[in-house]
Amino acid sequence: MINTYGQPLFPDIKYCARCCMPETNEGMQFDEMGICQACQSSEQKIRINWVEREKELRKILDYYKSLNNEYDCIIPISGGKDSTFQLHVLTKVYGMRALAVTFSHTWFTETGKYNLQNCLEKFDVDHVMFSPSRSLVNRLARQSLFKIGDACWHCHSGVGAFPMQTAVRYKIPLLIWGESIAEASGRATHRNPVRKFDRDYFTQVSAKRYPEEMVNSEISLREMSAFKLPSVEDIEALGVTGIHLGDFIFWDDERQMEFVRDVYGWKEDKVEGTYKNYKSVECRMAGVHDYTKFLKRGFGRGTDHASQDVRAGLLTREEAFELAKKTDTERPPALDYYLSITGFTEDEFNAVMREHRAKVTAGGGLTDAAFNEAVQAYRASQVKA
Repeated sequence: MINTYGQPLFPDIKYCARCCMPETNEGMQFDEMGICQACQSSEQKIRINWVEREKELRKILDYYKSLNNEYDCIIPISGGKDSTFQLHVLTKVYGMRALAVTFSHTWFTETGKYNLQNCLEKFDVDHVMFSPSRSLVNRLARQSLFKIGDACWHCHSGVGAFPMQTAVRYKIPLLIWGESIAEASGRATHRNPVRKFDRDYFTQVSAKRYPEEMVNSEISLREMSAFKLPSVEDIEALGVTGIHLGDFIFWDDERQMEFVRDVYGWKEDKVEGTYKNYKSVECRMAGVHDYTKFLKRGFGRGTDHASQDVRAGLLTREEAFELAKKTDTERPPALDYYLSITGFTEDEFNAVMREHRAKVTAGGGLTDAAFNEAVQAYRASQVKA
């Protein structure tokens, strides 16, 4: 019997030489040594002069304070660990008068509801939230699988569009997010960060489709108002800009989670699809999102988190592959809920995901046969163990 301990689930695709990230990750690039950009960023991060970066941040914040608007900035929040930490930094450290803005995915866990309300009370901020109708979310969740290969288009789109709509409506030009795209995505590094923010940023990065492209016989354009971006003219007239705190301050989401947990009473809970209990704890459908990524690209959130722990020196690469295989391949219980609200059978769901996988891995080593063989063999080995 071949010993596969510490080996990747799919041996015929290329992985980062240092962590567990595969070539199928969107925007993946490796250097001449076979190291991914996220690993390159982790090396750069310890050599950055964060004191100078923080001065740059302070200069930006002081400028927007000097405008004397009703609010200095918008902080898009979900109640998750990152947005809670953002509120701490911006209100307690820098004294910003912030308007908190939430696009509700409508899939809040009880822990998520608590965390959102708790942070609003602890930081004493004004808050605006939009919740789309349940029936629209259900219909979009079905269309989302066809269009982008996961269940969450309405969330990807809404978290970008609604804060921008609010910025234009309330005339607040500065929006501030948390983690830098250089932190773990593999699409940028700290030396070459993605600093350009425009009205199409979130569509290009995560939503992938504009509202007009989601319209079908079951979804009307009239229903899509919360997902429509402000006009180019309105954006330019106000001078809307967005920044990520992680481009200016040293970002360590696990230490930050411990801080908001211990100081502000933020709560962890079990999260499907990973071995950590804090990322996307607010969403009951996080496991479905990450499982579709696994079915489409051959890795899920377990790989994301295990790779981060390798970069932090907490796991060996072999230990990380084992954790990733275990969590990525698990069918999330929330999939039953997703199937019930969309009307898909599980066979139909899997058929759609096979089509997405074929597009993502065309010409690569993750054929349908290779995918199924590897997953079935691993699951069988776990049953025997």
